[in-house]
Amino acid sequence: MKVGLIRCRQTEDMCPATTDFLVMKDKKCAFENVQENIELIGVNTCGGCPGKKAVTRAVEMVKRGADTVVLASCITRGNPIGFACPHAKTIKEAIAKKLGDRIKIIDYTH
Repeated sequence: MKVGLIRCRQTEDMCPATTDFLVMKDKKCAFENVQENIELIGVNTCGGCPGKKAVTRAVEMVKRGADTVVLASCITRGNPIGFACPHAKTIKEAIAKKLGDRIKIIDYTH
């Protein structure tokens, strides 16, 4: 699995994505059923509210080899600030529409 990770720009000052990287490395949480090796292709933010750059950034990571786009839990679950992105569903749908069925989308990390 080759992962392109998209995270929330609003939380990047307080979260260095350490837990996201650990759950990938240890194949826990969203990655517990992954059998193959996990390679992190890139990490980027959604670009800030309302997440309009997420699609472009997901496409770029796919161009660079990602076969899976992962929306970090800061977007979909509100970690660590306790407030999920109100645009998370729209972001996920827009990425899926642009990339189609050829790319897997995981909507959380931990």
